[in-house]
Amino acid sequence: MSSVAQSILIASQQYTIYVSFIILFSGVFGHIFNILIFTHLKIFRGNPSAIYLISESIVNLFQMLISFSSRIAINGFNNDLTQTSIVWCKLRNAFVPTFTLISLSIVCFAAIDQYLSTNHYPYLRQMSTTKTAKNLITLAIIIWCLHSLPLLILFEIRPIAGCNIYNQGMITYVTYVYYLILTGALPIAISTLFGILAYQNVRRIVRQQIAVRRRKLDQQLTAMIIVRVGFLVVLTVPYVLQRIYSNVVYISKEDVIHKAVLQLVGSVTISLFYLNYSGSFYLFLISSGRFRRQVKNVFLHKFWRIYCRNRIRQNQILPLPTVSSGAFDLQSIN
Repeated sequence: MSSVAQSILIASQQYTIYVSFIILFSGVFGHIFNILIFTHLKIFRGNPSAIYLISESIVNLFQMLISFSSRIAINGFNNDLTQTSIVWCKLRNAFVPTFTLISLSIVCFAAIDQYLSTNHYPYLRQMSTTKTAKNLITLAIIIWCLHSLPLLILFEIRPIAGCNIYNQGMITYVTYVYYLILTGALPIAISTLFGILAYQNVRRIVRQQIAVRRRKLDQQLTAMIIVRVGFLVVLTVPYVLQRIYSNVVYISKEDVIHKAVLQLVGSVTISLFYLNYSGSFYLFLISSGRFRRQVKNVFLHKFWRIYCRNRIRQNQILPLPTVSSGAFDLQSIN
């Protein structure tokens, strides 16, 4: 291998290690904060959009823990269990696309729900319910788990190529259906379309006779979901294009520089792709001043007060027990 290709591969490996740690820890804390905010504030309780956002954070937590723990082990510690354990080879490559598709589905559901809940037609607003949200999330989980069953069967380990799919029909499906449609064109088109429609609805809300509290909540959630959709589109497109290119274009074994460059580009696009699943909390902070105040309210006015009360109770000075003089006499005798 040439020194140039070796340098590119080393750069790719170092990039993956450091970026994976940053995305993993920031994403885990961000999703935990999301769950705490949306479950502890009364204004979000019973809101379908909040259910979608909570569910997305839970799914993304599992996805990041599986994906990035494996990537850190491979690039940081040179320990790739997918090449030695057939069970982990099959499970990891079934879990990751399952969580990816569930998360993308939830983002699409949230955009559709926001369009329905802000619509000026009452019969459409009535379709936005917590029951519908829970049913759709359950349905998505069932469908995408069944969708990943063939991956459990077809992934295998071979001496040279390692853990991979070797069925040509499944390779074609993954390249053109999974990457191009299911994780690319379809969620991007649905979430963008309904995000734009929800934005137009919110602009009309000002003229409608709706309570100020409800109007502000709809405007806040719409802004947050639109930013989330935009983030998804911007970071998903490069990853989808790179995966299609790597599967379609043939690279000879002798072209080591081309292969090294492709691996570096893949590391960058994959990190961007997973940044999409780790940065929702920070996006909400940037896009919504109201959300920033809600975060402050939860952590300062609720959790901090509870912590201070517990500390005060632990540090309270207890009254000394009353001891009679007879007790001192007995102690002196003993």
